[in-house]
Amino acid sequence: SKGLPRDDIDAVNNVETIMGKDRAEFLRSIGLRIHRLPIYRNEYVKVTCLGACFEVGRSALLIETSESRILLDAGVKPSGSLDESPFLDIIDLDNLDAVVISHAHLDHIGMLPYLYKYGYRGPVYMTEPTKYLMEILLSDYIDLSSERGYSYYGLSELASTLYHAITVDYGDVTDISPDIKLTLYDAGHEVGSAISHLHIGNGLYNIVYTGDFKYGQSKLLNPAHSVFKRVELLIMESTYGGKDDVQKPREEAETELIQLVNKTLENGGKALIPVFSTGRAQEILLILNEAMQLGKLSKAPIYVDGMVLQTLNVHLMFPDYLNNTVRELIYDGVNPFMSEYVKPVERAKNPEKRQEQVMDILQGPPSIILAPHGMLSGGPAMDYFVHMADDPKNSLIFVSYQGEGTLGRRLVQGERKVNLKYY
Repeated sequence: SKGLPRDDIDAVNNVETIMGKDRAEFLRSIGLRIHRLPIYRNEYVKVTCLGACFEVGRSALLIETSESRILLDAGVKPSGSLDESPFLDIIDLDNLDAVVISHAHLDHIGMLPYLYKYGYRGPVYMTEPTKYLMEILLSDYIDLSSERGYSYYGLSELASTLYHAITVDYGDVTDISPDIKLTLYDAGHEVGSAISHLHIGNGLYNIVYTGDFKYGQSKLLNPAHSVFKRVELLIMESTYGGKDDVQKPREEAETELIQLVNKTLENGGKALIPVFSTGRAQEILLILNEAMQLGKLSKAPIYVDGMVLQTLNVHLMFPDYLNNTVRELIYDGVNPFMSEYVKPVERAKNPEKRQEQVMDILQGPPSIILAPHGMLSGGPAMDYFVHMADDPKNSLIFVSYQGEGTLGRRLVQGERKVNLKYY
């Protein structure tokens, strides 16, 4: 896609090219480990929740059988505190057969390179889009952590993670240990997101781990796969599963978003929409572009900042993982995320130039700004928020879940005085 950065995509491809010969040997060693002869007769299945149970974030589940140990996801808490990683210390990394990643959001992948830092050298399974998104988001997470004065790992551990990544297509059955077969299915959450089906033993037990999923059709993705012929255990994400968590119908939510943005633009203000770099960002872009083209939304610049630009490329690379409408547009040579209204902003690294960049936008005409982080936990969105917060003409519009302990959650709950010098 013309004008969008490709550095992160090239980085993933370079890892595979540089380590090509070594990787062939790695894959051979994995094959030998998977097809080792079973030595235990006492069959059992044990599930240990290392995070994400009775909470949102730091997803990590350890699946153990008499023969195998599989880790499902390895995330961090959205608030980003040092003490909010999963309980990974109980895992014997030398005997861990595989890691399976559901999708590339930090609450599911944030601690994955940490495993390689402390000795894990086995495979990590995921879809191909997830591998590319993972490099983008984890590189940004490393930079952000360094700015805050701490980092769980560095770029070398990220490179090791990419080296050990094995991609799996939806519907393909893959042996990942002597007694476990993995099949990934579309989860409908973000491009490449997957529901994991683990078939254990010779018909002994079947586990379905949903990760984050969505059963409704969206403007970006098809609904999650929902037909499993046999399941003994379902491990289901339930962020919105409470009795009071009633979501608005999609059409109603989209109409409300357009009305809020229209009101802001008519008042001469700027609408800041904090988004996650992948998934919600692309969905909102499709909604805003369509609304402007249909005359439902006042025509105004849509500034797209931060890692959203890199993740857009991944969506364009893998149209088969998107819904039929978006896929056909891409195959016809149309970029559905870009229009005459969309203005990419490549974040200046120099602080003074970045300040000028932000102020040029904020001193310009009424506009819409899409920028990470979706929970205002740092990132480009904060560059705008600190200057926009005290102007009543501006609006802050949240379009995703706000995790406990984040600035976004505090604002949604009614807090109106924030010491912005800490951001």
